[in-house]
Amino acid sequence: MESSYSINSLSHNFLLIILLLLTSSINLTTCKKTNVEFIRTSCGFTTYPTLCFNSLSRRASVIQTSPKLLAQTALSVTLDTTRTTSSSMVKLSKVHGMTPLEVAAMKDCIEVLSDSVYELQRSLGEMIRPGSKKFRLVMSDIQTWVSSALTDEDTCSEGFKNDPKMKSVVRGKIVNVAHLTSNALALINSYASLNR
Repeated sequence: MESSYSINSLSHNFLLIILLLLTSSINLTTCKKTNVEFIRTSCGFTTYPTLCFNSLSRRASVIQTSPKLLAQTALSVTLDTTRTTSSSMVKLSKVHGMTPLEVAAMKDCIEVLSDSVYELQRSLGEMIRPGSKKFRLVMSDIQTWVSSALTDEDTCSEGFKNDPKMKSVVRGKIVNVAHLTSNALALINSYASLNR
């Protein structure tokens, strides 16, 4: 009698464990879907929604459904991409056979990309820091710096207007950074508007 009770008890406990595992698995799947949908919906309000979603959806578990984490992550992705692009431009500047005008334009481009990296770093630093200043003032600073970074990136390819081939190469590298920056700014603006 006692042995049948312990078998029933074990079976009951086993069923409970299975149910708990299934429930937690369903909850995790639902949570992941909700996070991804939040990112998709938020990216729908940016200028480049597909790029926005593709660059952020892999980080859905970090972002969850937080507008602040979404804006922070967009800034972080943009900063990483801008750094990589800046390094790529430095390598490109060492290619032989460029005219003096191209060399000067390339130096200007590298300089404005460096400024862009700095502005994005400042913005991300302020986004991550716990609120020490007034929220509106901090967000205004961040919006100004990210807008300035976007202007720097747009300026980069303008120096090559007399050389269509080099302009195309430079523009190919800069355009992705500019689009990511534009999307990050849209998400920052959205976050700022929620907390006014």
